[in-house]
Order: sequence, then structure tokens, then C-alpha cells
Amino acid sequence: MSQYCTFTLDGHLFGVPVSSVQEVLRAQALTSVPLAPSEVAGLLNLRGQIVTSLELRARMGLPPREADAPSVNVVVKTADGSAVSLVVDEIGDVIEPPREAFEAPPETVPSSVRALVSRVCKLDRQLMLLLDTERAAQVLEPA
Repeated sequence: MSQYCTFTLDGHLFGVPVSSVQEVLRAQALTSVPLAPSEVAGLLNLRGQIVTSLELRARMGLPPREADAPSVNVVVKTADGSAVSLVVDEIGDVIEPPREAFEAPPETVPSSVRALVSRVCKLDRQLMLLLDTERAAQVLEPA
């Protein structure tokens, strides 16, 4: 069985494999990046490592969070060894759902979200969307 770090985004529960999480940070001071795509929240200095911070709500076409609402940075490692910070609403628990609880995302999941979700997991009281961290970390060029 695999463990997943969970977080919420606009009331939806998401999960990423614990093995891909480098660390979880409270809201950080960001350096803005002029002319960057809208999902780039900025850059943060993580003990000398410059990490791109992505606003996951913008990446998925979800409404922006309230100006005074708290946020959390989930720093994930990508396949090339770099790190990317995903800005989420709230961190959740680490869970270990059974393998048979996973299935393909249903058509009811909006396409902008489904593009970044590899599987869904039926939990007791809600659905966990399994985020594909590689796809979520890719910054799209502005059109």
C-alpha cells in the first residue's frame, strides 16, 4: 500500500504520493516574476534553492482564494530532481487507502482538473483526487 499526503483546494480533497513530497511550508514570501503565466505565484528561496511556486487554483481553472484566506505550500520533487511548490488551501492527513479504492477519474470531474488528476480514490466520506505532480508542475506558456 502507498501513503498519500492530502490537501484541499476549493473544497476538493487531493492527494499526492508521500514519496514525492519534499516538505510542507506555511505561506511564504514570494518574489513575483514579471510576464510569467498566471499560475506562477512567484519564486521562493528555500534555504538557497530557488523554487517556482505554482498557484494550483489558477492551474486548474478554479476560482481564486479570498485575499485574506490562508494557504500552504506543498513542495514536491519532480522526475528531473527539481522541486516545485504547489500553493494549496489547507494541508490534510497522510492516508493509506487500499489499492482497490482507486479508479479512473469520472466524466463529472471538470476537464481542467481531470487533465492533472491520474486517478480518484473513494474514501468513506469523500472522493480523493490523485494529483499527477509531473503534469501539475509543468508551466504552460502564455498563449
